[in-house]
Amino acid sequence: MKKLLAAIAVSALSVSGALHAQTFPSKSITIVVPASPGGAIDLAARLIGQKLTESTGQPVLIDNKAGATGIIGTDFVAKSAPDGHTLALVASSHAINPSMKKVLPFDTLKSFEPVVITHVVPLMLVVSPTLPVKSLKELVAYGKANPGKLSFASSGLGGAPHFSGELFKTMAGIDMVHVPYKGSTLAHPDLISGRTSLMFDTVAAINTQVKSDKVRALAVTTAKRSAVAADVPTMAEAGMSGYETSTWGGILAPAGTPKAVVAKLNAEINKALSAPDVRQRLQEAGIEVGGGTPQQFSSFIQSEMVKWAKVAKDADIQPE
Repeated sequence: MKKLLAAIAVSALSVSGALHAQTFPSKSITIVVPASPGGAIDLAARLIGQKLTESTGQPVLIDNKAGATGIIGTDFVAKSAPDGHTLALVASSHAINPSMKKVLPFDTLKSFEPVVITHVVPLMLVVSPTLPVKSLKELVAYGKANPGKLSFASSGLGGAPHFSGELFKTMAGIDMVHVPYKGSTLAHPDLISGRTSLMFDTVAAINTQVKSDKVRALAVTTAKRSAVAADVPTMAEAGMSGYETSTWGGILAPAGTPKAVVAKLNAEINKALSAPDVRQRLQEAGIEVGGGTPQQFSSFIQSEMVKWAKVAKDADIQPE
C-alpha cells in the first residue's frame, strides 16, 4: 500500500509539473546576474533574455546582484519560488566558492536545478613586456631560475583567473606571489608597466591589450585555440600538457523546479544560443557559445568542483 501511495504521489507531481510547463511562463522571468554589468555572464543574460522575451511573449528582466564572488545573487535565487520564473546565470566562481568558504548559505549542488551551460570564456596567459620571455617554456625556465621574483595579477580572490594562476604554479613547479585586484581591468596598468609579471585573464578582457602590443600573449587555457586569437597556442601546444581552465556561465533554477519546466527552459535557451545574431555577438566578444542538456551541465559543475578543490588543496588555500 505504501509503495502504491508513493507511486500515486510521484505520478501526481509529474502531472502537476507537466501542466505547469504547459502554461509556463505565466508572468515575467527574472535572470539574476550575480555580478556587475558589463561582464560575460551579463552579456549572455541580456542576449538570452531578449530571445526568451520574443519566444515566450513574457518580459525577461535582468537583475544584477553583485557581491561575495557571486554568492549574494545566487543565494537570492536559491531561496526563490521554484517555478522557473527566477533564474541565476552563474559563473565559474559558483564551483570554486566551496573551496574558498567554510560555510555557504546554500548547497552548491542540492539547492539548484541546472538548466544549461550558456558559454565558455577562454583565459589567456599574458606577461608584461618588461619580462624577458617570449614563450611558456621560457617563462617556466625564468621562474625556476628566479624563485620568488614572479608575481601574478588576478581579477580577485576565488575566481577562475586566480585559481588558474595557482594551478600554473603547481604544474610548473615555480614560486609566484598572487596580487588580487578588484576586477581585471584594474590590474592591466600594473601588468603593462611591469609592477606585476603575468596574468591569466579572459580573452574578452585582455585581447585589446595584446593586439596593441601592451602585453605579450603566451597561451590560451582551453583545449582549443580561441577564434579571436587564433595565432596564440593552447597551454598544451605551448608545452604544458594537461593544463586546461576557463571561466564559464550557466543557468540555474531553484531546487524543486518541475522537471518539465526545466526542460522547457533548456529548449528555449538552447534555441536562443543557436540564433545567428546571438552567436555572432558572443563570438565577437571572445565568448564561446554553450548549450546542451541539464544533465551535462550538472556533471560539468561537479567536475569543476573536484578540479578546483584539488587546486585549492595543492596551493594550500584555506577556506575562510
